[in-house]
Amino acid sequence: MTRIGITGHSNLSLDSVTLVRKALVAALEPHADGKLVGVSCLARGADQLFAEAVLELGGEVEVVLPSADYREAKVKPANLDRFDGLLVRSSLVRYMPHRRAGRAAYEDANEALLDWVDLLFAVWDGQPSGGRGGTADAVEAARGRGVPVEVVWPEGARRE
Repeated sequence: MTRIGITGHSNLSLDSVTLVRKALVAALEPHADGKLVGVSCLARGADQLFAEAVLELGGEVEVVLPSADYREAKVKPANLDRFDGLLVRSSLVRYMPHRRAGRAAYEDANEALLDWVDLLFAVWDGQPSGGRGGTADAVEAARGRGVPVEVVWPEGARRE
């Protein structure tokens, strides 16, 4: 069984979505010959594209939600159907012990994700994080723990 986590940009440009999705499927395919488990916080953008790719390849998705109110507090109305659709197709949903979404909840969710994976995919343009808890910080944390990181950033991809 291969357990792969995801970190990545939530603000992918519209024209980058297809590029990133194809790149994620290609990166996941070598791991799909056994039992593939993708671990995601289901944030919009990279996290959701990753979860969709894992499911498309016959894998299972496990979700780590930062807080009890994450859906209500952070998922935008335009993204609710996609979020809920992935959530109900997940084999496991774990909540961090936080009632309210916030920096501590997000950091705990990232730490838990890193505890549960063998490999981390990073949909990352290589740029520093705009604040604590961004993609670059997750990559640094994974590398610091010895979790291998595979950067997935196809030619032509960009953030909004």
